[in-house]
Amino acid sequence: MKTQVCSKCPEGTFSVGSGIQFVEWDDLPAGFSNVATYMDSSDGSSENKAESCSKSSWNPRGNYIESNRDECTVALIYTVLLKRSGFVTFEYQYTDKNIIFEFFVQNDQCQEMDATSDKWMKLTNDGEWASRSVTLKSGANILYWRTTGIFMSSQAVKPILVKNITIEGVAYTSECFPCKPGTFSNITGASTCQVCPKNTYSEMGAKDCTKCREETHYADEGASQCEERPPCANKDFFQIHTPCDQDGKTRLMYKWVETKICREELPGAVALPPSGERKECPPCNPGFHSNGSSFCTPCPQDTFSDGMWECKPCPPGTEPALGLEYKWWNVLPHNMKTSCFNVGNSKCDGMNGWEVADDHIQSGAGGTDDDYLILNLHIPGFKLPTSITGMTGSELGRISFVFDTVCSADCSLYFIVDINKKYTNVVKSWSGMKEKQSYTYVISKNASYTFTWAFQRTNQGHESRKLIYDTAKIYMITVTNAVDGVASFCQACALGSGQSGSSCIPCPAGHYIEKETSQCKECPPNTHLSIHQVHGREACVPCGPGSRSTKDHSACFSDCKLSYVKDNQSFTFDFSSLSRGGSVMNGPSFTVRGTKFFHFFNISLCGNQGEKTALCADNITDITLKDMVAESEYYSNVVTAFVCQSTIIPPDSKGFRTALALQSSSLADTFLGATIETNLGSINVNPEMFNQSESRIPDVHFYYKSSGVTAACEIGRTSVVTLRCDPAKPSQGEISVPSLCPAGTCDGCSFYFLWESAEACPWCTELDYHEIEGACKEGHQEILYFWNEPKLCVKGVPLPEKKIVQCEMVDFWLKVGAAVGAFLAVLLIALICYFWKKNQKLEYKYSKLVMTANSKECELPAADSCAIMEGEDIEEEVVYSNKQSLLGKLKSLATKEKDNHYESVQMKSSGSQNI
Repeated sequence: MKTQVCSKCPEGTFSVGSGIQFVEWDDLPAGFSNVATYMDSSDGSSENKAESCSKSSWNPRGNYIESNRDECTVALIYTVLLKRSGFVTFEYQYTDKNIIFEFFVQNDQCQEMDATSDKWMKLTNDGEWASRSVTLKSGANILYWRTTGIFMSSQAVKPILVKNITIEGVAYTSECFPCKPGTFSNITGASTCQVCPKNTYSEMGAKDCTKCREETHYADEGASQCEERPPCANKDFFQIHTPCDQDGKTRLMYKWVETKICREELPGAVALPPSGERKECPPCNPGFHSNGSSFCTPCPQDTFSDGMWECKPCPPGTEPALGLEYKWWNVLPHNMKTSCFNVGNSKCDGMNGWEVADDHIQSGAGGTDDDYLILNLHIPGFKLPTSITGMTGSELGRISFVFDTVCSADCSLYFIVDINKKYTNVVKSWSGMKEKQSYTYVISKNASYTFTWAFQRTNQGHESRKLIYDTAKIYMITVTNAVDGVASFCQACALGSGQSGSSCIPCPAGHYIEKETSQCKECPPNTHLSIHQVHGREACVPCGPGSRSTKDHSACFSDCKLSYVKDNQSFTFDFSSLSRGGSVMNGPSFTVRGTKFFHFFNISLCGNQGEKTALCADNITDITLKDMVAESEYYSNVVTAFVCQSTIIPPDSKGFRTALALQSSSLADTFLGATIETNLGSINVNPEMFNQSESRIPDVHFYYKSSGVTAACEIGRTSVVTLRCDPAKPSQGEISVPSLCPAGTCDGCSFYFLWESAEACPWCTELDYHEIEGACKEGHQEILYFWNEPKLCVKGVPLPEKKIVQCEMVDFWLKVGAAVGAFLAVLLIALICYFWKKNQKLEYKYSKLVMTANSKECELPAADSCAIMEGEDIEEEVVYSNKQSLLGKLKSLATKEKDNHYESVQMKSSGSQNI
């Protein structure tokens, strides 16, 4: 400072010039701070949550700093004032996607810098340190390393590790920093200090490292002091099987774990057990042969062997079934390697993670209980047999393995798949003791695969070894259709026409091999070719109801058009307008710690000629799904299916400004059929899942399955999408999940969805409308047509236009009828009056006659009736002397007659006697 000249730092010290560096993490360096929050205010308990996070923090671990392991949001913060533009660089390890890791920079107004717009950190492989560099502007810069746990519950997670933070652009340093213990600097002007090798140590500001007294003491790499060597114990050695010698013999041997730190001469020390007796070597694995030597070599092309006899050529008309089958473990196969690593220390570097043991391969000793013991198998690619190379199925091969674990603590076995060294994912894990069992993984993409088995006895580090006897064993590994595989048997293949006994030929897509002739024959219409069976007519599997096969018979699909007959009524459905897909988000739900999340489902009802179009992706930034597909190598999980699911963290949870999509998975990758029946094969639709429809239109069920096997769903998942006609919901309508199962499933294996839409109604027919006749006006009449209410149909037969027809006018005939009716009424009244008057006159005349007959005195009254002489035929006849016509009678009624005027009635008798 006195001379204002830059000088080189002396030995034992270092300087980064115009920067600062943090490489020592025994304690939290000055200037760093932890801020722990629970930034989900979705309910009223946010204060309690924040209080529960008060103990969460980043924890210094010596050479690195480690993030928290819970659901709290914890930020590691450092504020620096730059004199000029600079940068910050750091190394990190980020292997668990259950933790979200972001790095960003803010200015003194709490505004994020443009340089950290891409703040989401990329995942790394186990044991791999990645580097990140971000440009900084002059002035105040606030650096944030922030982590947030997602869906932790009780699951143990791998924390994020950060080390070697360097910030460039600060004021020139006025002093040199001494090298920390365990490091040294033997030159002037050093920018870093070197780490002391094993069995050496150093103190603060050392110029070199001091050797330990190796007979009694030892030191790990970067040690600040020497440790006393303990007495040897069982954990300090392991067993191996020697390679087969020229006599075909092997023996069991024991070796000390390297680097050996124990002492055999101390009291209570365990000696190295003697080697076992020589015994017969196990046979070669299928597809290999010994050929009289001590090593097993693969069979040549077009030959096969079960491992115990010499390789034989495949008979005519057959081809070798290429693959790999490891069931004898005398030596590690050439395409496998084993290793051991620990993110916190290097005690097991260089050790074998797994050891061969005759009929199995088992996890090794390792250096500490929390080491990862690694076994890798590399397959450069996959190839279908010659006869079926034209097939376009979704399965290229399989890998299966049989294993068990013996654990007394929280051990874990991970099965990891790496594709083209760009996409790495833990596809399956097992915790605790597991009985002997098998697991199968289906390969659907032709690529370079690396399969990894990683065994960890516990994720908690301990000073001393306690779990040395916890082991994992793999008994057999089988890979089918491996491009570099060997054959243990030969299978029948297709032959060209007229080429009996010739070499195999590839069958065209959608063709099976006829057993009798070994010729390729196309599958019948509406059948698909099974990927597991290509010989015989039974290889063609009929498509399910409401589906048809693709041109190459690789799969069955729905064209979204269905026809059914129910209760003697025909229904025709067309769901094409719904084929673009739909989605539903339900929730919210909450984790054990209260994190709010939603279940998001994307549905592709019919797909595109059998192609799945529903897309779900794990987005850790606010870009579109289209961009995710284009950059799928960056994202850890992009799923295309008929039905897929993602877990959505809303932007108001945990302080995120954009929604996050996580844990994307396929629920349906194969279409099984569409029908109005409530069951298809082993899949049943529980009628209690949704309220019953009050409409007479039947529901249509689309059935799917997923080949992905999980621990809970050993035969994969199934999905049913129920289409229901609802005129009140036009266009895309509404998709819902069962109210009893808000996650769409009650058991995690069977998923149900209800899609209500007017577009789910059948095509219209003549039975769906009725006609109404209008009034006849001026000789014309309208006939109108109306849909039945409610209208339960779409498309189909259109509603007819109104019709105008001729008609006879009703007014004219109404007048004629009224006139005739009036005339008849008058006539009837006149007749009644006439006959009544006539009756009155007859009564009067009769009375007069009677009175006249009784007027003579002393005469007996006349008899009431005339006696008829016996034997005489007497007939009386009344004759009206005045005969009038009907018109005359009517005239007489109209005039009043005289009192003495009356009609004379002549009464005649057969006896010509007047009475």
